[in-house]
Amino acid sequence: MTIGEVLDRRAVNRATLARQMLLGRVASPVTDVLERLVGLQAQTPHSWYVGLWNRVAGFTPGQAADLLTGREAVRMALMRSTIHLVTARDALWLRPLVQPVIERSTKGAFGGHWVGLDRDEVTAVGRSLVEERPLTPSRLGALLAEHGLGAGWGERDPAALAQAVRAWVPLVQVPPRGVWGTSGPIAHTSAEAWLGRPPADDPPLEDLVLRYLAAFGPATVKDVQTWSGLTRLREVTDRLGSRLVTFRDEEGRELLDLPDAPRPGPDVPATARFMYDFDNLFLSHADRGRVVTDVCRAQDFGRNIQPSLLLVDGFTEGAWKIVRSGDTAALVVKPFRRLTGAEHDDVADEGARLLEFAEADAAVKEVRFMRHDVAEMPWTTTGNG
Repeated sequence: MTIGEVLDRRAVNRATLARQMLLGRVASPVTDVLERLVGLQAQTPHSWYVGLWNRVAGFTPGQAADLLTGREAVRMALMRSTIHLVTARDALWLRPLVQPVIERSTKGAFGGHWVGLDRDEVTAVGRSLVEERPLTPSRLGALLAEHGLGAGWGERDPAALAQAVRAWVPLVQVPPRGVWGTSGPIAHTSAEAWLGRPPADDPPLEDLVLRYLAAFGPATVKDVQTWSGLTRLREVTDRLGSRLVTFRDEEGRELLDLPDAPRPGPDVPATARFMYDFDNLFLSHADRGRVVTDVCRAQDFGRNIQPSLLLVDGFTEGAWKIVRSGDTAALVVKPFRRLTGAEHDDVADEGARLLEFAEADAAVKEVRFMRHDVAEMPWTTTGNG
């Protein structure tokens, strides 16, 4: 493949936002949107609903909740061994492809407890237990440890046994976990039992790369590997050959893309977007500079805090949090720089729409702006709970 024209940072940014449906909401079924995105990262029970609201015109929480309860979509460990919301169709071919990633990451944490285990036996017992009734990891681990004493496994760490089943058996989290407005235990059953059909047999890695580029391109091979957790994908892109086109970024890196994918100009407008904490827009490239600014990287978010970030003109220019106190819901916005008057109005208008979506039952809804030049972040605001 011959490397073609140079795409500057703004051109790459606008191409990515177009694939992510962040230049304008789409009037498409939620299942179609999920498949265009290759799923949403969804390890939190509910924040990912904002990710769909950002992208789907007229989106209501019930549209996604009904997919979960109707078994048309599932939350399960997939790319990077993290929980994703995907359609049932995608779950059954994605999981076999990222199976090595899930096994590798889990073994790194728990493999020392697996020495001497009969994988086939543990898999069979674990599958039987979760298919009899959905189980939380702690309950599954306790039952496996109890079984192991009688089966000659010896005393094993219950958590490590539960994680072995998570790694070796495709599991899904069952509702009401993840359903908007409700709560439930982190209970699992097998994908096959929940969806009524087994995972795909040896799906092609080429499909994974093509789907990634449609959702996140143009991108480097390293970007695809960062998103998926897989390695040696250069061999796959080489096999795709003429099915791809190539560009360069400003650093001279090769960017792969689909010939007919949207690549709008760098001056296409991008309105404000309130992104949820684990949006894949921020987690799916080795170089996040296509959306993440230097001033954002310089912020002190504190340990173990994954911020919810604000896009202004397509780039991370602030953080936000909704603070609820009684009947009042306040969207607290912390810009990273001084916003222009037009930007301030754009953010305030979009923030008001977010409050109508996320805090519909609040009697009072207000957008509050913090000063850009103070260190305090929204999650340290008094009254945050």
